[in-house]
Amino acid sequence: MIKYFFIVILLFQTITALAQVKTAKDINYAYNAEAENSLNVFYKNDSLTNKPVLIFIHGGSWSSGKKETYWWLGRNFARKGIVTVIINYPLAPDAQYEKMADDCALAVKWVKENISGYKGSSDKIFIMGHSAGAHLAELINADRKYFDHAKIKNPIKGVILNDPFGLDLYEYLTHAKKDNFYFDFIRTFTNKPEVWKVASPLNYVNNIKNPHLLFYGSKTYEAIKLQTPRLYQKLKANHIPVEIKEIEGKSHVPMISQMIFGGNDLYEEILKFIHQSN
Repeated sequence: MIKYFFIVILLFQTITALAQVKTAKDINYAYNAEAENSLNVFYKNDSLTNKPVLIFIHGGSWSSGKKETYWWLGRNFARKGIVTVIINYPLAPDAQYEKMADDCALAVKWVKENISGYKGSSDKIFIMGHSAGAHLAELINADRKYFDHAKIKNPIKGVILNDPFGLDLYEYLTHAKKDNFYFDFIRTFTNKPEVWKVASPLNYVNNIKNPHLLFYGSKTYEAIKLQTPRLYQKLKANHIPVEIKEIEGKSHVPMISQMIFGGNDLYEEILKFIHQSN
């Protein structure tokens, strides 16, 4: 009987916590009518203000995915005191990577200018991405031209990369098997090797000044297992605060889907990183 009492109490507390989370949906960050330029904001409806802010960029091989899929990520972080912004961005074949990155930078600009209205601090903006979204997160952070196009200084306090794909696209596309994935990526990055180099965040490591937290799965793609530690080593050599965690037993998609559960260990790691980097 006591066991069931505690289960009921826990369930009540969970429902109450979820009820405190507010969602502002389908806000257009580029001031146009395009759904691809929209975002959702998740925030806890309490008395606290100036909370840390996390912007999440979804993966999907630069050709699929949408912000609605990750409502659980927004709610889980919001419950833990982080104002969370989940963004859409244009996808291939309608857009190539530079358009995607430019629009991601515009989303960050919108957050910088408007997040105080959702109890977030414009001085505590962090960015996180999974897979292709991690590539875009690091690209706009490391290649200065994207925030130059958006006409703001880079406001990102720290970067969290979850199983990042495409840190060195030139290396990957030069050696990759010519399969459906390869030709899908060519739609995004053209068939020109010189473009692959320009699109590779690892080529801009010396521009990076903010702290990083890197995750990759022990069963993920070989390119990720090779390039994520390389980014770590380069940042370490440049005396940039950086941590890296290999998550045992996880392949590529489970690296993000495991976070459906709010008690997943990655939340504790990310919260610690955010609070230490403020």
